[in-house]
Amino acid sequence: MNRDENFKQLQNKEKIWDIAVIGGGASGLGVALDAVSRGLSVALFEKADFAKGTSSRSTKLLHGGVRYLAQGDVFLVLEALRERGRLIKNAPHLTQNQAFIIPVYTRWDRIQYSAGLKMYDYMSANLSLGASRYISKEETISRMPGINPKGLFGGIVYHDGQFDDARLALSIAQTADHAGAIVLNYTKVNALEKDASGKLSGLHVQDMLSKKKYSIKARMVVNATGVFADKVLQMDNPDAAKTIQPSQGIHLVLDLDFLGGKDALMIPKTRDGRVLFAVPWQGKLVVGTTDTLREKAKLEPEALQKEIDFVLETAAGYLTRKPTRADVKSVFAGLRPLARPKEGSTKTKEISRSHKVIVSESGLVSLTGGKWTTFRKMGEDTVEYFPKITGEQMNPSRSKDILLHGFTKVIPKGHWAVYGSNAVLIQDLTKADPGLSERINPEFPNILAEVVWAVRHEMAVKIEDVLSRRIRMLILDAQAALDSAEKVVKLMASELGKDEGWIEKELEDFRKVAEKYLIKS
Repeated sequence: MNRDENFKQLQNKEKIWDIAVIGGGASGLGVALDAVSRGLSVALFEKADFAKGTSSRSTKLLHGGVRYLAQGDVFLVLEALRERGRLIKNAPHLTQNQAFIIPVYTRWDRIQYSAGLKMYDYMSANLSLGASRYISKEETISRMPGINPKGLFGGIVYHDGQFDDARLALSIAQTADHAGAIVLNYTKVNALEKDASGKLSGLHVQDMLSKKKYSIKARMVVNATGVFADKVLQMDNPDAAKTIQPSQGIHLVLDLDFLGGKDALMIPKTRDGRVLFAVPWQGKLVVGTTDTLREKAKLEPEALQKEIDFVLETAAGYLTRKPTRADVKSVFAGLRPLARPKEGSTKTKEISRSHKVIVSESGLVSLTGGKWTTFRKMGEDTVEYFPKITGEQMNPSRSKDILLHGFTKVIPKGHWAVYGSNAVLIQDLTKADPGLSERINPEFPNILAEVVWAVRHEMAVKIEDVLSRRIRMLILDAQAALDSAEKVVKLMASELGKDEGWIEKELEDFRKVAEKYLIKS
């Protein structure tokens, strides 16, 4: 991907794009992927970085949703299980099979959870990642040495998918880009353009780095901005009703030895009726999440103190070693773009996780709700509106069969796995410049060559792009990311041709962001 080359394509004022997508998170990228699979021309604009918002702040799970099965949302679970299977097949370098253990404290728990998970197995059919089974108290403790043995009866093992959310988003963007789409980060949509009849005909966009403005024409415009969908709807129609109910979820990152082993812990019912996970991920333990209604959508949401306390207290009830605020390496918050029900609701548990496609009078197509696991199906369902909006025919969707960028049957070992087939190319950079083999931080395996690759081939233009989403250091250990920022920014400045003033400004901006990931005493 190359920003400059993509911007050059916007200079052709006569070109009419089939679909213009607003939003570069899971939803927008799913639309772009499906559209290019049908041979449609696509231009995608993201006002920040790809997956800057919710799409890089998930629990890192590709799952049907055991909790949704318990709520009776069978269709959503079936759809998600199918999409989970397809994604693991199409992006094996970014996904993996993760075993989970539900602790059992009574015989009734064993019966209840076993029955529910057998149904989950059955619904997975030939896309199953492994059958669920009951294990003894002794095996549960041996597999999760950090679990509190008090009152433990045994455990139920089941399997789900795990992934790197930000790297998956990038891979989808690269796949669409290589198929002919233009995808641009740090490009804001300032206005929607309409023809004499009031129908959408294009967009006015601005490169937030150069400040240069562009006007493009499009046959169909898709609003896939997640929690910010209402802002675009109101750009189209100031009187548009709200469609999104933001719900905040936070995660705390701890050292892996708090739980031990390779299995994830799933607590099916906390004191307020929610689900909590403790999942091994990239050498750390990610614990969450919460489900807190928020009225205002923010690009950089912050964890509430009551949410931090809730996660720590709940985790402490299941772990031998009780985590404290001092043990937290990083805390991150994300906003789920839940589809707001017509009658409203005060309980996020009652708001559907299913996606919705809304068409405005102007022809603006808005994709709301949904979840990462079903991003591709969300995109397919949205692009299906193309003939209705334009009156033109299109080819059937082929997105379910597209192998995502970096696909390889031989997965590189260690942290190189997420790069897939590109791993060897990054490592080759160190042959020309041995200095690039230096580690970015002594506590992490990532090397400087990855920074160079991110700038040259992954549209990274800010420190945060590298340390938060290309390399996941900010998510995993905020202080380590802060300690690494100066080394990273100097190398980026060399690659981008920037001066000392740019370096100082970048460091200042990154510190402001990174401090939000540090837990406050």
